[in-house]
Amino acid sequence: MSTKDSSQTMKSTTAAKRLGIYLPAAPEEFQAATPTRAELEELERNPPEWLVELRRNGPHPRPVVAGRLAVSIGGLARGGVTEALTTEQIQALRDDPPAWLVTERAIHAKVRAEEERLQAERTAD
Repeated sequence: MSTKDSSQTMKSTTAAKRLGIYLPAAPEEFQAATPTRAELEELERNPPEWLVELRRNGPHPRPVVAGRLAVSIGGLARGGVTEALTTEQIQALRDDPPAWLVTERAIHAKVRAEEERLQAERTAD
């Protein structure tokens, strides 16, 4: 990696997305920072306690919530989930899924199966 690439900075929102965390729950100094790629890589390699805790317990951003519930982000919105959820809240939904979650999981599974079928067709050609 060149020095130019590793010294390139990014907005804290971009860094949070890459780390898979909900930015408003991160420490103020991270929210105000413009980390370099090298600093982001270091956070990945040696995450500080606050990052470990956020990844473990949340609150989690919508892409993470959607992934853990096996639905799309649109499915979350249709289900009325617009806020970040904690790991405990996600687990409660998984343990006793409401009707919208059951429906959205089925839709998501069909979409993924169709995407896999199309990918297999492209590969076979």
